[in-house]
Amino acid sequence: MLYLTIVSFIWAFSFVIIKGSLTGLDSNFVSFARLALSLLLFLPLMRLNGIRVRDRLLLVGIGGIQFGLMYVAYIATYQYLPAHVIVLLTTTTPIFVSAVNDIFSRRFHAVFLFSAVLAVLGGAVIRYPAQPLEVNLRGIALLQFSNIAFAFGQVAYVWVMKTVGTASNVRVFGLLYAGAVLVAGTFSLVSTDYDAIQFSGSQVLALAYLGLIASGLCFFLWNKGATKVNAGMLAIMNNLKIPLGIIASLIFLRESTDYLRLLAGCALMAAAVMVNARMRKAG
Repeated sequence: MLYLTIVSFIWAFSFVIIKGSLTGLDSNFVSFARLALSLLLFLPLMRLNGIRVRDRLLLVGIGGIQFGLMYVAYIATYQYLPAHVIVLLTTTTPIFVSAVNDIFSRRFHAVFLFSAVLAVLGGAVIRYPAQPLEVNLRGIALLQFSNIAFAFGQVAYVWVMKTVGTASNVRVFGLLYAGAVLVAGTFSLVSTDYDAIQFSGSQVLALAYLGLIASGLCFFLWNKGATKVNAGMLAIMNNLKIPLGIIASLIFLRESTDYLRLLAGCALMAAAVMVNARMRKAG
């Protein structure tokens, strides 16, 4: 849980650090560039001796889905949905984590689902926008596909690493970024006008931060953390960055918020943690 908490803090404060800094760059290129930097970070650490070809290919596929397809689908939703709706609808990821885990384990876990629902309600209470919701079915479908891709990758990684051995996390993680780069790079080739790309100094720094820290280090720590908790806790932790992000904005950007809703959302998430812990012990 420590790894997941650390990453949630970093992601929550990342928005404050990079807000508005990448305006003007093609979004698919940004995804490709940050994942390419993540791959470069882990390439020197890769040691694939003793890792079966089947497991190598599975890890490449997991990375292509969890990071590559997730980013591409998420970015595409901005063509169809306003930002406040996107923020709200990303809160459903915990339910998908619970559902994917049930599919992999071939068993329904009511405790995990209940915990996930509480976490979703907590995130939704905090993030429900003041302005009217503008619904576009294509945008909703793309965003939920993005959520499913990220949820699938987390759970699939846990199951594959049961075979590979969790001690090999750092040795094999570059394979996930290789898959992600293949997917994001393909979409970038279609949409990016590389001849027109120009970077400012702040954009270079933002991309470096995203690629090396917010993606490279954090995705590794997140998936490693996923191997150390049950699926119910993993589902809950997917929404922890929501209240943390609000708190970071309050402190550093001096933004306003509805404190009652923030407290209510945090209470629901705390309840989810307690339910998961107590009911698991009882079981």
